[in-house]
Amino acid sequence: MSAASASTAGRRAGRTAAFATLFRALTRRGAPGEPGPAQRFRALPAMLGDAWRGSYPHLGKGRLALFLLALAYLVSPVDLVPEAFLSVFGLGDDAIVAMWLGGALLVEADRYLGWRSEPAIVVDGGQISQFDRT
Repeated sequence: MSAASASTAGRRAGRTAAFATLFRALTRRGAPGEPGPAQRFRALPAMLGDAWRGSYPHLGKGRLALFLLALAYLVSPVDLVPEAFLSVFGLGDDAIVAMWLGGALLVEADRYLGWRSEPAIVVDGGQISQFDRT
């Protein structure tokens, strides 16, 4: 396999993974009481705030920076594949980034809601106590 065909296969796999992640995030039906897409979307501001303050340990600053870079790419007039020259094909890279960002945020919000629903255990001088994170 040549380097060019391996690169093309890698890009296709990345696009497929982005589509699959977004599809799963939007259509996943879990047990009763599990959060739906709307509840996960509403949890995003709290999740991002807790991650920024460092109180949510599962979303690091590097991942937050990746989310911000993807958002900046979407709103930026600078584009890898310009729409002015390639019309529909120029929108493809934007669509892939948007789907990855949407899927990643919804999956992360689901994990955040699960983390918030678990009682936190605090050990203070040998004293163990639990409190609700909500």
